[in-house]
Amino acid sequence: MPESLSHAERFARLTDLLAEWQPLWRPMPFQHRRLPWAEAYPELADRLRSLDDAECARLQADPSTDFPLAEWLPVAELAALVELPELPAEGPDLPTHWAEHVGGRKWQQIAAFVPRVAAKPEASLLEWCAGKGHLARTLARHLDREVTGLEWQAALCRDGQALAERQGARVRLAQQDVLAPDAARWLAADTRVAALHACGDLHGRLIELAAEQGNAVTLAPCCYHRTIETHYRPFSRLGRELVAEHGLSLSREDLAMAVQETVTAPRHVRRHRERANAWRLGFDALQRQVRGLDTYLPVPSLAYGRMPDSFAGFCRWAAERKGLSLPAGVDWGAFEQEGQQRQAEVTRFELVRHLFRRPLEVWLVLDRQRRLEEAGFRVELGTFCDRALTPRNLLLRASRG
Repeated sequence: MPESLSHAERFARLTDLLAEWQPLWRPMPFQHRRLPWAEAYPELADRLRSLDDAECARLQADPSTDFPLAEWLPVAELAALVELPELPAEGPDLPTHWAEHVGGRKWQQIAAFVPRVAAKPEASLLEWCAGKGHLARTLARHLDREVTGLEWQAALCRDGQALAERQGARVRLAQQDVLAPDAARWLAADTRVAALHACGDLHGRLIELAAEQGNAVTLAPCCYHRTIETHYRPFSRLGRELVAEHGLSLSREDLAMAVQETVTAPRHVRRHRERANAWRLGFDALQRQVRGLDTYLPVPSLAYGRMPDSFAGFCRWAAERKGLSLPAGVDWGAFEQEGQQRQAEVTRFELVRHLFRRPLEVWLVLDRQRRLEEAGFRVELGTFCDRALTPRNLLLRASRG
């Protein structure tokens, strides 16, 4: 991929590839006993099934390096298209004692984000969706100026204000629903808004208000699927033209794929998750037989530690939630084994979706970048930390003029 490739060209090529390959990455293997594309690509399906557990685990962590499916899929080009520079930080590392009252991983993300905010000395500072104002307090101490934080939950405002006063940070937390019409009153042309992992419609609202008001933005977006829209409508004119030209349509479920990569969990958590998924797939086989319908039936999630002790117990719980009557004499062992076998296949078929996960996320952020550029902003796009700290490491830094 040429280094001179513009973001508009990158955006267009990603649109082309996402549209071309959507029959393979859009179907969710968990929901299909027979994937729609497996018959059209039998050699690809067989190669996936042949992967051993170690190779499968390696590809889950990094699907673009030594990917054995490059014969069928555009692995190298996708890897090049999602390669973005790390944006430079300004100033020294933050004092570690500022991490008080902030979770370890969250603090590391804040410590990486704050030196990249790039606020001019004359700018007023605003945190969008502040929670308890951890980012606002850190910005106030790092830049030695007042920061306002907007948060809609009154209890979080009270707790955060108390923390700021205890630490001597010049922070004012204001209760505000950022989706409400009056949220624009907090923005002015001389305001720099910082938002670390604002979700879906919350950061979408910020982008649209910034385009209207002209204020600068430093944004790490997250959770693109948390939106009232059932299908994605691009922010930018170019995005709308590209999806129309290439026939790319993204549902809320498709958007969720962009944020499904997580930091590796402890082994016991991974084992619990694998067992839970195998049980769900075993119940899926059972419910198809009981209902006489070969279709997926979604089952509610259970918090960690609340899973029944046995597969039979889980199936009875799931059947009750879905209003199903299970017959007597169910061969629990056979269905549990089928769930384990399907779990192994699903894990391997998911690798195709993993390959397109980061390209979809970069495509979504490029659409947001283009929206701001169309409104007259100069926009930098890059990363603010390593993906091992958080896979949601993309950063937009935008200002007018």
